[in-house]
Amino acid sequence: MSRIWAGIDVGKGHHHGLALDPDCKTLLSRRVANDEPELLKLVGDVLDLADGREVTWAIDMTGGEPALLLALLVSHGQEVLYMPGRLVNRASDGYRGEGKTDARDAYVIADQARMRRDLRPIRPGDEAAIELKLLTGRRSDLVEDRTRAVNRLRGTLLSMFPALERALDVTNTGPLKLLTDYQTPAAIRRAGVARLTKWLANRKVRNARDLAEATVEAAERQHTAVPGEKTIAKLVHTLAEEVMALNAQVSEMDKLIEGRFREHELAYVVLSVPGIGATLGAEFLAAVGGDLNEFDSPDALAAFAGVAPAPRDSGKVNGNLHRPVTYHRRLQRVFYTSALVSVRYDPNSRKFYDRKRAEGKRHVQAVLALARRRVNVIWALIRDRRCYEGTPPMAMAA
Repeated sequence: MSRIWAGIDVGKGHHHGLALDPDCKTLLSRRVANDEPELLKLVGDVLDLADGREVTWAIDMTGGEPALLLALLVSHGQEVLYMPGRLVNRASDGYRGEGKTDARDAYVIADQARMRRDLRPIRPGDEAAIELKLLTGRRSDLVEDRTRAVNRLRGTLLSMFPALERALDVTNTGPLKLLTDYQTPAAIRRAGVARLTKWLANRKVRNARDLAEATVEAAERQHTAVPGEKTIAKLVHTLAEEVMALNAQVSEMDKLIEGRFREHELAYVVLSVPGIGATLGAEFLAAVGGDLNEFDSPDALAAFAGVAPAPRDSGKVNGNLHRPVTYHRRLQRVFYTSALVSVRYDPNSRKFYDRKRAEGKRHVQAVLALARRRVNVIWALIRDRRCYEGTPPMAMAA
């Protein structure tokens, strides 16, 4: 049966939709507002143009701005393919003209969907996976904000009090509480070890005595006040409170993620894998859509996660492998981080890692090899709906 192809170039307030027939003739090209009535009219007009033919939709984003459009397409039972923006930009070089317009991009998306067979379909996924994707995305934003705030705090403190910046780990709660009230060398020397210890202990800071002694020792190393010290001290106070607030938000988000993750039917299987906790497990389920039905084999999952090397052979050069360009960054992080953690706690993972190191692989290469192996393990566990066992069942029976 013949079909038509509809490409959508996504924007914040407006999208551009374009439909092609099998002869690459443009049937429709329209800019539509990102509102339900106009989007419904676009979907209806494209289906009318199809006149009984199947329609394949293609889009260059999967979340955020096109969320409403994707929900409408799914509710109408439409097939939707995902074409990353990077591929759209590269493919545009092969089309006539040098200008960039939304209509041209929509045409490229539709035409590429007509020709390519490697574009991944967008599936709705289960409700839990969608919620986990939203929660883990929010957590990632908070962690990035916290990292920036910590770096600003370190830089600001370094400009006023280098010795204290070296002595304190401002990612910990104790030093942050200290900096909300004591910032300058003179103020710390006036307080002294005993008073600082009592002040920190009253605020339930662990190892208050050690922290007070390290702080006073740093203050004894600097007796010169830098220009603008008072203003810098206020900035340090503000940034320390900002980091503490972000820490509280991340902790609260972790609780929400863990609670929602443990309600998922596959949570017990994922958590049984060494190195995977609630946060990494939630990111895994969010990345794969709540199950592995989209992946035909462990190899397909490994390629999607970016832990299966891609060949780069040409002429007489064979066996040249490199990291794939297109893969799911967060899913790769899940497998790599869990592999790195499992080396410390799981004997089987440690044995595999040591064997790869003995073969001459560098640390990162050995961890990536372990990450690839874990793809097979988690694939089998989810397929069989069973938990990870340190010793294989057959070996135990023997």
